[in-house]
Amino acid sequence: MSNQENRGLAQSSTKGLSKWAAIFATQAGLSVAAGAFGAHALNSLLDAKALGWWHTASQYLMYHALAGLLVISLSNFLSSSQRLLVLLFLGNVIFAGSLYVMALTGYAFLGAITPLGGLCYLLAWCLFAMQLWRSAGNKMKKSE
Repeated sequence: MSNQENRGLAQSSTKGLSKWAAIFATQAGLSVAAGAFGAHALNSLLDAKALGWWHTASQYLMYHALAGLLVISLSNFLSSSQRLLVLLFLGNVIFAGSLYVMALTGYAFLGAITPLGGLCYLLAWCLFAMQLWRSAGNKMKKSE
C-alpha cells in the first residue's frame, strides 16, 4: 500500500472518529440538559418513580457518552473501536431513551426494552476490557 493510500485511510478513520466524538459529545450535552430539565421543570409534574427513571437515564447517558469519548481517545490501542462505539450508542438510545419515554408517558411496558440497552452497555464494557487486555499483551510481546 502506498503512502498516499495510507494517509487516505488514516484521514477516513479520523473523520469517522470525529463524527462519533461529536455524537457522544452531543449525548453528554443532552444528559446535562435532561438532568436540569428533570430537576427543575419535571420535579413538580412527575411522581418519585418517574423522576427516578429520569435521573437514572440522565446518569447512564452521561456515563456512556463519556465512555464513548474514552474509546475514541484510546482508539489507537484498540483492534476495533467501531463495534464498541456502536454498542455504546445503541445502549444510550435504548437504555436512556426507554427510561425517558417511560418517565414522560408512564408506559411501563417499555421497561421490557430497557435491559436490551443495558446488555449493549455490558457487551461494550466486556469488549473494551478484552481489547485493552490484548493491546497490553501485544505491547509486552513487542518489548521482549
